[in-house]
Amino acid sequence: MFDLDTREWLLTNGLGGFASGTVADVHTRTYHGWLFAATNPPSGRKLLLSHLEASLEISEKVIALGTNLWGTGKIEPTGYKFLQQFDHNPVPKWVWSGDNWQLSRRLVMPNGSWEKQGSREQGAGGEDFAQLSNSQRVLIEYRYEGKEKGILRLRLFIGDRNFHHQQIGNEKIQFSQLLHQNILCLQMNNWGKFCGNFGTPWHLRWTQGKYQVDELWYWNYSLPEETKRGLGDRQDLYSPGYLTVNLQPGDTVTLEAKVGFPDSQESQELFSPDSFTEAVVIEQARIAQIFGWGDEEIGRRGENSFLTLSSLLSPVTYHLSPIQKQLLKASDQFIVYRDSIAGPTVIAGYHWFNDWGRDTLIALPGLTLATGRFEIAKGLLKTFGSYCRHGLIPNTFPDVENEPFYNSIDAALWWIEILGLYLETTQDWEFLLEQFPIVQQIHKAFISGTRYNIQVDAIDGLVSWDAQGVALTWMDAMVEGIPVTPRCGKAVEINALWYSALCWLSKWSEHLSHEYIDHSSRLISQKQRYQQQAELVKISLQKFWHPQLGYLYDLIDLDDSRNSQIRPNAILALSLYHCAFSQEQGQKVLDLATYRLLTPYGLRSLDPSDPEYQGKCEGSPEQRDRSYHQGTVWTWLIGAYIRSWERFYPETPLPFDWKPLLDHFSSNGCLGSISEIFDGDAPHSPRGAIAQAWSVAEVIRHYQ
Repeated sequence: MFDLDTREWLLTNGLGGFASGTVADVHTRTYHGWLFAATNPPSGRKLLLSHLEASLEISEKVIALGTNLWGTGKIEPTGYKFLQQFDHNPVPKWVWSGDNWQLSRRLVMPNGSWEKQGSREQGAGGEDFAQLSNSQRVLIEYRYEGKEKGILRLRLFIGDRNFHHQQIGNEKIQFSQLLHQNILCLQMNNWGKFCGNFGTPWHLRWTQGKYQVDELWYWNYSLPEETKRGLGDRQDLYSPGYLTVNLQPGDTVTLEAKVGFPDSQESQELFSPDSFTEAVVIEQARIAQIFGWGDEEIGRRGENSFLTLSSLLSPVTYHLSPIQKQLLKASDQFIVYRDSIAGPTVIAGYHWFNDWGRDTLIALPGLTLATGRFEIAKGLLKTFGSYCRHGLIPNTFPDVENEPFYNSIDAALWWIEILGLYLETTQDWEFLLEQFPIVQQIHKAFISGTRYNIQVDAIDGLVSWDAQGVALTWMDAMVEGIPVTPRCGKAVEINALWYSALCWLSKWSEHLSHEYIDHSSRLISQKQRYQQQAELVKISLQKFWHPQLGYLYDLIDLDDSRNSQIRPNAILALSLYHCAFSQEQGQKVLDLATYRLLTPYGLRSLDPSDPEYQGKCEGSPEQRDRSYHQGTVWTWLIGAYIRSWERFYPETPLPFDWKPLLDHFSSNGCLGSISEIFDGDAPHSPRGAIAQAWSVAEVIRHYQ
């Protein structure tokens, strides 16, 4: 795309809101903009502030610094030609320069959930978390250097649309604006079919400059990344006016866009050029507090900061390399507050995913246990457990007054597995006592039968399911209501999870029998029953062994036929805390997976020699869904591969080079994060979400 640098950057606010764009400062996606606010955290995300387009006037010469792609194919203006430098650490920073002048811009998005908690800890009046959406904001700072004074003009581009959809302008969409003492209040009014449909109120304030009303629609922006994805690729943006700032060399101007209208106190607050730097320092201090990076790194906060390191649990944060610190920082972007459950959750990926049960649980060890964030781990497990129904754990959390979706066979089993890892890490046996009835509920539901005809086979003890028009395993792509990889029957990783769950139940029953003498005999009896079931499942798991191939069948179908496709689900089966397969079997599976599935970015979802293999995940939504689990590389699976390798080849070096994946993290795709998927075929181009929780989590969990 010409010589534009379209690598991406991402800022998040702990509530589901975000800001994102490209290095070249051109928007190429529907999801690019400076303030996407979560109106129902972390859901209801809307674009409010698209961007500010800057021009600089020096000695009566106007230099346009914006860059736009238009539906006509033109790039205009071409401000990217003046762009000399970009850095994303600690916050995105651009530097444009020319003869005798330089203009820099930085963006920061404070963590709104943390700010609210901080104010509550300070006794600031007990604000309700229902008001979290009004704490969402982004700050922008411009700094001018030159030999003579300059005039900076910042044209404001705004919207009010769902973050999945493009804004198409028309005369019925209007934006009211109210100006008062360097504060501009804005709100969309849609006088269309639903007369009087008002949008999300927000405001912009600035430290210096004069605002001029100049209402214009800008039509037909092109979004080439959406063109590639077969989606709507045109949008219109509204500009209510522009700000003019007279600058001397060394001057800065700071702006803040924030959800909601300002209250009287905020209107009177001192807003200075230092406000941006203060926000950056506070954000750095927040990260330092979470991960325990030491007082020397947060000493610049000043004496009045309320942050302390006294309550830190930081087993992994000493002697960290710069890239390890950046990985930890990236992990924090996915942990958000969900208003409807009044607790933490995990955004599966940016830009377009919400929180998903399976993804959250798989990501939890890397995001929380490996980083010492045990209270968040506990909160996540407790929340999921509280929503257990019919022995199933939700795959998606509800918004307010909506029921969760339980379309997952493995979320409940992953919940037990991750609960086990949490308990092994923390020894929090009081939490086990609290959660054990839920564990038993899941076990009973699987044994006796639950939704989607999920039930344990009474003969071999294996878990089976049979339901049309749904996809209940992690390979859940659907096209026109039909699963692309139908896996009804007995799936290998599901039954490996079931075996591990039974082992956990046996272990926990025995532990609780020693702690609670009054119930000792009952718990011992339960332990024996769980142990017997586990032994039966261990024997029956040998049905998945394919001796000629030296691999595990992916599926035992409802008619008892075997699916011998080489997929990474066999690796998942080897990677769990309790494993039923022998050393010889594990080594043979790993040998074949290394040869057929392993890539520099993770594991392929299907062997390239398979007739159904698709080497690229591109094109229309249907084309992408059809290839999603048919060869596409998934980074999160590298964690299962490493755990399996360490179990079955403990003395043999891992046959995986971290460098390509870490180079991707540092300098490709979304800078400072890891993509959801990659093409199965070389050069393994990144695809899907630009920042994926379980991708980052599994790298944190295993990268030494």
